[in-house]
Amino acid sequence: MHRRVVIVYVSLLVAACLALAFPLCGSIAARGTSDMALDRINDTARFAGLAEPGVLSGAEGALSGLVSELSVYEQVYGISAVVVDRDGTVVAASRPGLTLADLDPQGWPDSDEPLPGPVRSALAGNRTGVDGVVWPWQSGPLVVAEPIGTSGEVVGAAVTASPTGALRRATLGQWFLAWMVVTALMVAGIAVAGPLTRWILRPIADLDQATRAVSGGSLDTRVRTAAGPEELRRLGESFNQMADTITSMLESQRTFVAYAGHQVRNPLAALRLRVGGLARHLGDEGLREHGLALDEVDRLTRICDSLLTLAQAEDAEHSTVWEDARDVAEQRVGAWGPIAERAGAVLECAGAETAVVRCVEGTLDQALDALIDNALKFGGPGVRITVRVGEPEGVGDDARLDVHVLDDGPGLPDDQLAQATRPFWRDGGGGGSGLGLSIVVTLLELQGASLSLTPREPSGIDARLRLRPNGPV
Repeated sequence: MHRRVVIVYVSLLVAACLALAFPLCGSIAARGTSDMALDRINDTARFAGLAEPGVLSGAEGALSGLVSELSVYEQVYGISAVVVDRDGTVVAASRPGLTLADLDPQGWPDSDEPLPGPVRSALAGNRTGVDGVVWPWQSGPLVVAEPIGTSGEVVGAAVTASPTGALRRATLGQWFLAWMVVTALMVAGIAVAGPLTRWILRPIADLDQATRAVSGGSLDTRVRTAAGPEELRRLGESFNQMADTITSMLESQRTFVAYAGHQVRNPLAALRLRVGGLARHLGDEGLREHGLALDEVDRLTRICDSLLTLAQAEDAEHSTVWEDARDVAEQRVGAWGPIAERAGAVLECAGAETAVVRCVEGTLDQALDALIDNALKFGGPGVRITVRVGEPEGVGDDARLDVHVLDDGPGLPDDQLAQATRPFWRDGGGGGSGLGLSIVVTLLELQGASLSLTPREPSGIDARLRLRPNGPV
């Protein structure tokens, strides 16, 4: 959006400057032409008044003073001038031999006519001024013709032809100054385009930053609504209200889950003690059922622990420690060994002898607990479960360490594997709480790690924990 606003702003700025520059240049040229034409009209009218007696009398002596006046005029100002009678014949000129054709060396536009257009118009009784504008790329003279007459009768015309070189140079100079000013305005406007656009879009940038922060887990981030357009202030207030509502809902949910898990945990601990104490009162036949009851109590305890972990995972300050993934894997395999034996499953540890990784304390063992528990519950009798620790690979930010929990059970279809990490998802079998894998994902995200579930050939599931040996990023 920033780029689009800058493009629109710069386009409008350039268009406005050009719309100002071209009329200004035309006005400069027109004003220079008008000033010069007005001055020449006055001079030509003066010559027409001086020439009237001599043209009427036709005596050469009467025109001698006019010829002298015209000669001095050309010598001083460099402007050629002639006086013609009603037939278009030159009767006086600013220099000997000067003709009408000499007034415009490039030729008159209507050179096929016996008399030039301005002269014909003056002889017809019309004062000839300047019809157009003298532009810098033109090179012809500025011709002005004034009729000579008395009592409404035209007896001749006075004609002046002024060089326009100085006028064209002056026009170019003024154009250059005008374009310098316009260019400076455009450069200044373009230079402030970036800061001005950022200032205009600052409320939107703040809202975008706050949205990213909230989506990243910083639920206490809010948008500043003290400044900016009213519409954006309202949008910011709505965002803040939405963030407050979401935060309140999440806090209520976590509080409820933590409270429920904590309240159930104590009765379960007491129940575990009482059920465990019944073993001495049972015979051989009841010991098996007694063991199953203890397993169920242990499973309920683990569910409560998972609820507490899920409620506290995003709120607590988590410290990282160095752990040997192989040692953790062997400990969890040893802890789950008796349960696997009672379920008729084979649980083993394989892979690298040592694999040091820096992770959030307690996350790796809890993740392995959830994955081993799932494999035992859904793998069926006789399932073989292997916890395989890989070798660290890569360096820097690309470093990784994979820990696989492999089983040869029936597995899950691809579409169900994609949903298995969602909270409270369960397969058609109806077992489990649907929290185990979602808790694993939450714990791994705390340290920039990930969990992926893929089918294993010929059957089973490959649950891969991808850790970062260097710790959270």
